[in-house]
Amino acid sequence: MHSTEQALSIAVDIGGTFTDVSLLDRSSGQVWRAKTSSVPSDPSEAFLNGIRLALADAGAPASKLRQVLHGTTVATNMILEDKGARTALVTTRGFRHVLAIGRQDIPRKANLYTWVKPERPVPASRIMEIDERIAPGGGVERALDEASVERAAEAIASMDVEAIAVCLLHAFANPAHERRAAEILRQRLPHLAVTTSVDVLPVVREYERSLTTVLNATVMPGVTTYVGRLEQRLEDEAVSAPLLLMQSNGGVAGAPAIRQAPALTALSGPAAGVVGARAIAAACGINDLITVDIGGTSADICLIKGGKIGLTQNGKVGEWPLPLPMVDMVTIGAGGGSIAAVENGALSVGPRSAGARPGPAAYGHGGQQATVTDAHVVLGHLPSKLLGGRMALDVEAARRVVAGSVAGPLGLDVEEAARGILAIVDNHMVGAVRVVSVERGHDPRRFTLVPFGGAGPLHGCALAELLGISRIMIAPAPGVLCADGLLAADLKAEFSRTLPRAGAIDTAMANAVFGELAAQALDWFEQEGVAEEKRRVQRVALLRYHGQGGEIAIRWVDGVEALEAAFADEHRALYGFTLDAAVELVTLRVEASGLTAAAPIGVIEEADNVEAYDEATVHHSAGEARVPLVDRARLGAGATLRGPMILTQLDTTTFVAPGWTGRVHKTGALILSREGTAQ
Repeated sequence: MHSTEQALSIAVDIGGTFTDVSLLDRSSGQVWRAKTSSVPSDPSEAFLNGIRLALADAGAPASKLRQVLHGTTVATNMILEDKGARTALVTTRGFRHVLAIGRQDIPRKANLYTWVKPERPVPASRIMEIDERIAPGGGVERALDEASVERAAEAIASMDVEAIAVCLLHAFANPAHERRAAEILRQRLPHLAVTTSVDVLPVVREYERSLTTVLNATVMPGVTTYVGRLEQRLEDEAVSAPLLLMQSNGGVAGAPAIRQAPALTALSGPAAGVVGARAIAAACGINDLITVDIGGTSADICLIKGGKIGLTQNGKVGEWPLPLPMVDMVTIGAGGGSIAAVENGALSVGPRSAGARPGPAAYGHGGQQATVTDAHVVLGHLPSKLLGGRMALDVEAARRVVAGSVAGPLGLDVEEAARGILAIVDNHMVGAVRVVSVERGHDPRRFTLVPFGGAGPLHGCALAELLGISRIMIAPAPGVLCADGLLAADLKAEFSRTLPRAGAIDTAMANAVFGELAAQALDWFEQEGVAEEKRRVQRVALLRYHGQGGEIAIRWVDGVEALEAAFADEHRALYGFTLDAAVELVTLRVEASGLTAAAPIGVIEEADNVEAYDEATVHHSAGEARVPLVDRARLGAGATLRGPMILTQLDTTTFVAPGWTGRVHKTGALILSREGTAQ
């Protein structure tokens, strides 16, 4: 075990309820996994606890680690809960109210007559204007008045703020003024975090660029402190391996890059799960899949077509647009901890969550509100103990809260109430699946459903039946798939530049800009220590029809006609039509990747052995039934099974519903099919 040939990598994904850990020996492909309760008051504590558990299981010292990967929700939670640092904004004179003006869009589900614009993250009282002006083409219309920056610094010094965002007009075309202003602010206010738009989002659209820079500033002190705490804990454990953090684009980056642009980690945990799901599906020969990551607080849904994970720059975190490259997914407040309540005679489930503490009543931490997990416990979908026997479930507590919160007010028996809770949360998730599939021109029935997360495999069969999907893939360790995905993620970074003016595609000019962006990518490769043979660079063009307000990202191909044809094909796929209008080039982007060494795909021994170690009473709508409990770890490749059945393992529980059959793939993945359909 302690061979010098080992190349140990460890990945830690911290969720709202549990912290998941995967430890991989890249030389042999052997994996050890651990799951522990999250510590909301100090996530780094759970980070270290999980690492210790995995290393103890492997019998390896911490000093043997060669790589530490981490998916964090620290930045996301700060934005969602409005708990980031108090921030000031420095902008060009005349643009003080750009955040307040925003866009005219009304959120889809908001009432047109009662919607109230959310409070801006930085009020006008903390926005300082300075004298300067860069033209759209990058020329200097008015030189930077450094005295006005000094006055802004003096005013900010009297404010109770912890961070400063600097976003000047057209800085993406010429960053000189913005960088000099930031330099002065750092000199005058060295105790404050300062971030600039050109270091976060150097592209067109003043509102989105300003907002993203502000959000980056608000999370910078917290994320910097958190990353520092992680590095200190690793140092105390004698770990010298580099710390890499997951980004929203499905890749990882080093701690220095994350300190500069912590907003890049928003939605990083869900992105890791998608990467892990794709890797397992590819090993099973599946390239078209819909992933549903159901944790304790939320469900994250993503569609993968042809093995390609789609990226978007139209993402949102809570109320705010965050146009950074991120995995294209939909997130809703539906998870195992989602609270069920009766209000005005109607049952609702989520988005409020019981979280890690007190959590569901069945967890025995004092929870007093019915949750989705409690509904599963009432119906017998879960074994009596979780986490390999370390967590006993309190069935009576679950029945009590479901009876008191839901069954009593609605005049139902407790099992009917539990089924109602699951029906509502399942339909919420089906709606989100249709957003990423039907609304984008994809028939979900042609895809394989991949449910994962701690609660995902409990809902897989029900979701597939509602969507008309006939095949489900359950990963070998679905409850820790986000951690596994970290181990499969490449290093990634994007370098963008918006053109001075949108217009016809000019390949000579584009190649010159790509050359400059490639030079930035080269510097990044050197900083991250990526070997030359592991470097990959992809050119991307953001195009639109003349008169449109949004662009589509297209892989760059040589030749104007070929590029316009590729744009037309993508536009037709997304919207169902093309326009008889000129195609305009707006932004150019270079995507840099440092390839991660692929871990050997594990192959389990063949054995058609499906033996129950116990039985559980499951409450179906047609009545009670005794259902076998099977230890999934004992299933060999080629094993076949038939529902109803409950499969137990350390990280999750899988409920195979009546009418479904399954076969274990050689990778350990379980392929489920509705009876009467091919597997």
